[in-house]
Parts: sequence; C-alpha cells; structure tokens
Amino acid sequence: MIDGQNRVIDYLRVSVTDRCNLRCIYCMPEQGVESLPHDSILRYDEILRICRLMAGQGLRKVKITGGEPLVRRGIADLIRGIRGIAGIESVTLTTNGVLLAAKLDELVAAGIDSITVSLDTLDRQHYATLTRRDELPAVLAGLARLDDFPQLQRKINCVPLGDETDILAIAALAKEKPIHVRFIEVMPVGFARGLPFRSEAELRQLLEARWGGLVPCSERLGNGPARYVSLPGFCGKIGFISAISHRFCASCNRMRLTADGLLKGCLQYAGGINLKQMMVAGCDDAALLEAIRTAVAAKPAGHHFGEADAGGEDPRAMSQIGG
Repeated sequence: MIDGQNRVIDYLRVSVTDRCNLRCIYCMPEQGVESLPHDSILRYDEILRICRLMAGQGLRKVKITGGEPLVRRGIADLIRGIRGIAGIESVTLTTNGVLLAAKLDELVAAGIDSITVSLDTLDRQHYATLTRRDELPAVLAGLARLDDFPQLQRKINCVPLGDETDILAIAALAKEKPIHVRFIEVMPVGFARGLPFRSEAELRQLLEARWGGLVPCSERLGNGPARYVSLPGFCGKIGFISAISHRFCASCNRMRLTADGLLKGCLQYAGGINLKQMMVAGCDDAALLEAIRTAVAAKPAGHHFGEADAGGEDPRAMSQIGG
C-alpha cells in the first residue's frame, strides 16, 4: 500500500480493547474512562477480515495492542488467525505484563513473534504511583518467564518519567539479557499533556555518562521507528522512539485500527474511516477495500505535536485510541 506521501504502508497496529487493568497517569484518570459497549468493539472475525484484505495489498506486520490486550478473552486465537493469513510475516504484541506469566504459553503456541512489555520503573512504590496499581511483582514474573522462550524477540518500552536512577535501572535490563530497551518520549496525547518531558539527547547523555559511548546499530530490530544503539558489555540494544525531538513522520509505515473499528493514519488526529460501521451495515469486500485505500491515501504527512492551533486532534485518551 502506498499513501498520499508515497510512503510504503506495511504495518498495522490493532487495538483489541480499550479496557486495562492499570491506570497509568499518562493514559487515563484514576477512576478509568467509560468503556466502549461490547457490541461496539471489533469482533475477531472482523479484525481477521480487515487483516486479510490489507495483506492482499501489502500488509506484512501486525501489532496487537490495547488498552491491555491480554485482558480480552481468546487473544491467542486472534493471533493464531492473523499469523495464518498469507502475506503476514510477523505478529507482535505490546502488553503491560501483568497477565503475561499466565498467558505466555498460549501466546507462543499461537505463533507470536515478539513481545514488548511497557515498564517505566523498577521501584515498586514508584510503579504503584505511576500505574495506580501494585502490580510490579507480576510484571517482573512475566519478564522472567520470557527467558523460557529464547526464540522470542523481547523488548521493553519505557516512558522516562522517573529520575536518573529509574532510567538507568531500566536500561540495565539490556545488559545481562538479550532484551532491547526502548525509551519513548512522552507525547502530548490525552492525559499525558503537561507531564515532564525528557528528550532523546538528555537520555543519551545520561547513558553515556554511566556506560560510555553509544554505537549506532544499523540492524533493523522491529517494525517501527526506533533507532538503536549498542552499549559496551550489553547483550541487548537501547532504542529511542523520539516523536517530538526527532520526528520520524517521513518514514512512518503504519496505520492504526482502534478497538471500535476506526482506521486512522496518525496518533494525533481524529480522522479516519470506521470499518466496523461498514461491516455492520453489510458492506462487501470491494467496498471495504476501497475504504481502506481511501484511509491509507489520506494518511497525514506528519504530526504537529507542540505546535499552536494544529487542529483536528483526537480528544480521546491513549487507551481509547490504541497504544
């Protein structure tokens, strides 16, 4: 698939639920947000239909997200179904890790290729403050279980909201094990607006002061925009996803499918085409495919985070848009 900026679109992020078992401060308020009605959520057969049509147009990589995807029943069945679609080369999953230890066997059996765990601190008290839940031991148990499956690519996503001790402790997870740790600049979406911002440059300086020079890594280690470096003596790599300080819009290869069926081209904007509504109305594959092509063609040239009067921003929380 080629969008209006002549970018190749081969990556789809699929949010399977807006529900979550945490209440992270950058994602939702302590009391949570009103969940979508059950009949508004994409059914698995609807997701598979969309993925089949898009795979016929060049889709190669699918990321399963939420909310928290492991709270939805039968998630392994969906992964197995997507993995069996002709043309799909990888199916990956991002999770907060709370249910990972219990679900990992079935995820591996279903054919998952890579698992990313979102983790912002290794301090139990700080974790409880950031997530409003005391679940760090469960997350660490899930990370430990990943050692049983060395064939899986393992990653950690960290939004660096803590102090230097927090950041260095998370980075050190890549030292002894082949885990890639990625630092994500906080984006002004939903409840993340106004949170402390650490740029990639700040993080690089901190890491270099502790472990020495960062060596750029030319190897491609994932589907998205992370840029990786090596550190002396580390088994894994350190990555940076820097949407604000190093905009990667010119090479963006993704579309997003929200839990209620909106196919959209950019995290920031509210636009898109509701494929769920079309399927409920009984549209055929030809009409659905034409809508998909229209949405891809309309993918914005880039985001405008931090700019005054950008206009058209999605007002929803991150859990409602999809991670």
